[in-house]
Amino acid sequence: MTLYYSLVFLLLVSEMFIFMALIIPMPFTWRRKLFTFISENPLIAKLQYGLKITFIFILILFIDSVNRVYRVQMELAAAQKDNRGSGADVLGGSARMEVQARKFYSQRNMYLCGFTLFLSLILNRTYVMILEVLRLEEEVKAHRSGKGGSGAEVAQLKKQLEAANRDIANLKSQGEGFQREYNRLSDEKVVAEPTPKKDR
Repeated sequence: MTLYYSLVFLLLVSEMFIFMALIIPMPFTWRRKLFTFISENPLIAKLQYGLKITFIFILILFIDSVNRVYRVQMELAAAQKDNRGSGADVLGGSARMEVQARKFYSQRNMYLCGFTLFLSLILNRTYVMILEVLRLEEEVKAHRSGKGGSGAEVAQLKKQLEAANRDIANLKSQGEGFQREYNRLSDEKVVAEPTPKKDR
């Protein structure tokens, strides 16, 4: 294995260890401190930037290895096509072993680079999801304790509800007063009006 594929393999193994470290259950405070340190540390930000550039090079290696796999497959197909008419073996002895070895190495490099890129995407998504979960857990704790901006909003809404209930009670008492006044006036009107006499 060449040096750069050895480095890719080392990066793949380190990604696996980082992924295992991310999913290990930890107490909330430890996890929050760890992710706060990771997200705010400028050295780790520079390291993440360097890794993004490294993954661009790994993507180039992946494309190159896919191209090599394709070329070896085309070479095998051409050899089979050329030798099919003559009835001879497709490739003989050392030539066949050499082509099979190139096929194996190119496929190995393709899978190595592909899995490294795929695991980097999984790591990034897992990191973002854990940060989101930590943020939501902090919001839930703030809601439960009554602290934070939402607690102030709830208190303000309770005051508005109490004011609305007082207004409703005032309107009810005014409505009852109007109803009593209406009944009194209607009774006075009935008493004041003479009753018409019926003709016999």
